[in-house]
Amino acid sequence: MTENNVWFITGAGRGMGVDIARAALAAGCEVVATARDAAKAAAAVGEDENLLTVPLDITDTDSVDAAVRAAMDRFGRIDVLVNNAGNFQPGFFEEVSPEQFRAQIETNFFGPLNVTRAVLPMMRAQRSGHIITITSTAGIVSGGFGSAYGASKFALEGWTESLREEVEQFGIHVTAVEPGFFRTELLVEGSSTIWPDLSIDDYAVETSKTVAEWKSMNGQQSGDPAKLAANLVKVVELDPAPARWAAGADAVEAITQKGKTLIDQAKAHLDLSTGLDH
Repeated sequence: MTENNVWFITGAGRGMGVDIARAALAAGCEVVATARDAAKAAAAVGEDENLLTVPLDITDTDSVDAAVRAAMDRFGRIDVLVNNAGNFQPGFFEEVSPEQFRAQIETNFFGPLNVTRAVLPMMRAQRSGHIITITSTAGIVSGGFGSAYGASKFALEGWTESLREEVEQFGIHVTAVEPGFFRTELLVEGSSTIWPDLSIDDYAVETSKTVAEWKSMNGQQSGDPAKLAANLVKVVELDPAPARWAAGADAVEAITQKGKTLIDQAKAHLDLSTGLDH
């Protein structure tokens, strides 16, 4: 990718999306920074002649279509789509209400699908483009208190694997980015974290303890989102484009260990797993 490529970034009103927009601008690219409140994105990213800020709710297809039209009207093309917008629904499965679980999937999974579906026709016409989807280390390694969030990110991982094979014939690249813990606004109270609606006595002590632990992590995460953003610009320039990019030493370690664990689990009961053919 070269200067003047057009980046379309979701969730650029705060957090990692702001840093990604700034890094792309610093690299000489043109940027469409989107957020539910376009003014917030403009204030966060800062003024730049190569910047367009537009409102976007990734769960609203009319809003998505309008934002993509605005990008095309201004720049005439979209070269890099960064699916970054999302939120965090922690909680034990039984304490996350059905409405909350569905909302998590609607935002973190169907949201990126909505935006990608709107952008792909332009990329196919160009016979070029790069779709970057920010999943999470939790899209490879999930755990307790993370069933809804993990489910949404695992779904993104499966979708990107299939999409990659489907669109490579059109010169379109697809990369999943799996960040570890970065110092963003994800855990800021009232920001992107939604605590469970339900309360069950059997989980009460552990829920209280885990919520306190998550809250204490805010502002203490080791990862620097500005460095991730700068390296993401370099990742987009790689040829061939990577299928996955683990962002952060903690992500590399966790994903590596998960790979080893999967191999061990696959081979654990070979007497029962094999010899099943007709």
